[in-house]
Amino acid sequence: MYAILDIETTGGKFNEEGITEIAIYKFDGHTVVDQFITLVNPEKDIQPFVVQLTGINNKMLRNAPKFHEVAKRILEITENCIVVAHNSSFDYRILKTEYKRLGYQFKRDTLCTVELSRQLIPDKPSYSLGKLCKSLGIPMNDRHRASGDALATIQLFKLLLDKDVDKTIIESSIKHFDTKKVAEKLTDLLKDAPSIMGIYYLHKEDGQIIFMGKANNIKNSLTNQFIKTTKRGLKIQEKTTSVSYEPTGNFLLTDLKYHLELDINKPKFNLKSKKKMNFSAFNSDNMLLIDKGRTIDEHSVIVVENNEVKGYCFTNLAFQENKMSILKEILTPILNKELAKTIVKNYLKTKSVLKIIRF
Repeated sequence: MYAILDIETTGGKFNEEGITEIAIYKFDGHTVVDQFITLVNPEKDIQPFVVQLTGINNKMLRNAPKFHEVAKRILEITENCIVVAHNSSFDYRILKTEYKRLGYQFKRDTLCTVELSRQLIPDKPSYSLGKLCKSLGIPMNDRHRASGDALATIQLFKLLLDKDVDKTIIESSIKHFDTKKVAEKLTDLLKDAPSIMGIYYLHKEDGQIIFMGKANNIKNSLTNQFIKTTKRGLKIQEKTTSVSYEPTGNFLLTDLKYHLELDINKPKFNLKSKKKMNFSAFNSDNMLLIDKGRTIDEHSVIVVENNEVKGYCFTNLAFQENKMSILKEILTPILNKELAKTIVKNYLKTKSVLKIIRF
């Protein structure tokens, strides 16, 4: 679980800033499940350049709650969450400083979307939130206000989760306030599992993927996995300490992601099998295969160019699908193009997608 947040401050000397606005969205990796947004009375004046940047002035904050009045709610919504922010070291430092003033030690694991973007979306001229979102076709409203910036960070983080194909970069980028990991019981792991179509990953204590599965209903499939009494099944249950999952929204993307990531990750407990490769050409050299996405307002897009499967992405705005330059920016590239071609061709032999756009 993640707590994606953005904080606006008064500006001023290091560690003397006060919070003027905070927005926190509790995010399960796919949807927002809780949120908290409020102005905060910092009990000090805002620097003039900050007023000009954010539009928040001293008069607006006169009747806003003070930090100690919202501190409990912030603790509740971020409990057992990884705090995610664009330049998380700043937001985390500000929160720790505010809690320290109250005599409390604020401790949360953190993830920085600036650092992740540099690794997963390299060679960008700027990694500021505004310029990065613009280059990726992510819409932004209320720039330099806590809620607007946090919502944009959610969309950016979704894209980063998709691009982390081998599931190691994000896991290794988490900054733990406490490096000790506590093994979770299988019943606890099942508690938050969703009843949706997708891929799931079983991790051992160091985060390494030891087993991958695909399912029409992830919760049901995990339940079956955790009640197996075979030697292999019991070993998987013993080694598993955490579960992650990725919704896919449709059968083609489920099959494609599963086999491609199986080829990359090579989990220890997955049974090895070889697919018979299909090298024949597509009916069209250049096309977009558009199908259902993970949510009602989203599509999945698979890009075939020059008779190769280049990659896939998710879109929730029509102009993203109609502009190839933006599609290529948000695309998760595919390395094993022969395997991808085999999976897509075999699927299209007997099944269909929502729409095919040839270009």
